[in-house]
Amino acid sequence: MKYVLFICTPVGGEELSPAQIADAPRFTSYIDEVRSRDIVKGGARLRPSTDATTVRVQGDEVLLSDGPFVESKEYVAGFDLIEVADLDEAIALASRHPAALGGGSVEVRPVWE
Repeated sequence: MKYVLFICTPVGGEELSPAQIADAPRFTSYIDEVRSRDIVKGGARLRPSTDATTVRVQGDEVLLSDGPFVESKEYVAGFDLIEVADLDEAIALASRHPAALGGGSVEVRPVWE
């Protein structure tokens, strides 16, 4: 089954660039594990939520606002598309993700197929 792991970071928390993630041991060991098992099928590191633009349409009018749609304590900082046997395996993988271990969270969501 395919799942998306939404990697959530606390607002105001540590914001690591892709280069910093590549050099951080807590991330490299996790990345090495999932690559060796060919679990991750895609994904991306996202820019901070302050760089987001929210688009809404009301009637014929397109409304734009800077930042996320709602204020929250966390924001989605990236995602991994994984393929594993079942939800239990996806949860086990998410529980080892450095974001979940470092004060953030990982939302596990099934993909419609």
